[in-house]
Amino acid sequence: MAFGDGGSDEQLRDAWHAFCDRLRDAGDHAFKDRNPASDLQRADGFRFLTQNLGQAFDLALETRDPRFPQLHAFCHPTRKLGGDCADFTYHQAWIDGDSTYRISGTRGDAPFLNVTVQGPRRDGPGVLHDPFGDVPEASLTGADLSVATDGTIEVFVGGPAREGNWLPTTPGSRKLFIRQGFDRWDETPARLSVERVDMDGPRPLPTPGTMIDAIDWAGTFVTGLMTDWPEFPFAHGGVDEDHPNAFPPLTSEDGDALRGRAAVNMHWVLGPDEALIVEFDAHDGLWMLTNMGAFFTSMDYLYRPVGFTPSRTAVDSDGRIRVVLAHDDPGLHNWMDTQGFERGNLTYRHMLGGHPVPLHTRLVRRADLAAALPADTRTVTPDERSALTRQRFDGIRLRFGL
Repeated sequence: MAFGDGGSDEQLRDAWHAFCDRLRDAGDHAFKDRNPASDLQRADGFRFLTQNLGQAFDLALETRDPRFPQLHAFCHPTRKLGGDCADFTYHQAWIDGDSTYRISGTRGDAPFLNVTVQGPRRDGPGVLHDPFGDVPEASLTGADLSVATDGTIEVFVGGPAREGNWLPTTPGSRKLFIRQGFDRWDETPARLSVERVDMDGPRPLPTPGTMIDAIDWAGTFVTGLMTDWPEFPFAHGGVDEDHPNAFPPLTSEDGDALRGRAAVNMHWVLGPDEALIVEFDAHDGLWMLTNMGAFFTSMDYLYRPVGFTPSRTAVDSDGRIRVVLAHDDPGLHNWMDTQGFERGNLTYRHMLGGHPVPLHTRLVRRADLAAALPADTRTVTPDERSALTRQRFDGIRLRFGL
């Protein structure tokens, strides 16, 4: 058998060639002005593309049929996208508004859990590439869920209204999005799966038409992520690239009730001999800081201290928290690694109780860092740093089942 013997050979080949052309062109965006020209950050631009190429056809084909939904790990230690948080897990499943679905599994003890039904993508400017841009329609949080005594949970989505754990859908519903947020390294994640309740046969095999549509969707996906990031947060997300190293104010508009969090982003630029001190009052609630690269993807949180939460952060005797961005380890407990990047983005998130607080920054010379901090700022020895790194490594593996 050879090319041309099949009835759809030409259409399949044309679709694949078009995808390869789009993938080639998408790679050129790794050289955009907003990605610094250092070797590390140029390589990171291609890593952003290759990590998401790895999930393009999971989203476009393998999990696409809403009659046979699967929870897909949208981000994890080797796949980053969309301003992902170093202390979150993200899963999505394609659904429709006609079916009834059952989510089941164990609750775990992540302090933040949010299950959201998302509707149609918005039209017009200011909308990210698919699968972003959905409008949240309904959600359940961890506090809303009824959990059995053995720690198991069951949530129904769509269909007639039910007592207990139930989320309604609309004719436009198209996606489930499940997010978990963690604080301590020993917290266990919810382990969940999803099914359509009236599934009574095997999933159909892809037809040439299905495959052609998936190839086109995947091409649009890789094109969109390389063209929309990082431009979208600068144009539509309130990130001020013209005034780096300072957080914009966190206003009430930055909150999101259905997603259950408030967030604000800062663009930072650090010279080789500089450090940035981020300072704020210790406060109630589950807050998170995540350091990200040029394309708004979390840095290497499996091995490096690039994310902080309340339980893992030292508080100075004046009740203030001071996190220090520096290119090398200054021997401080609250050191946030830059991975040697000269430019990046830092996100603050706040969830659960309490209220967000203002975040203040000071840019200092690396050599003057000790003098710029309180005398009782907690330090760590090399052995203590190794122990903290090991705790991080084990905690992230627990969250992701690695």
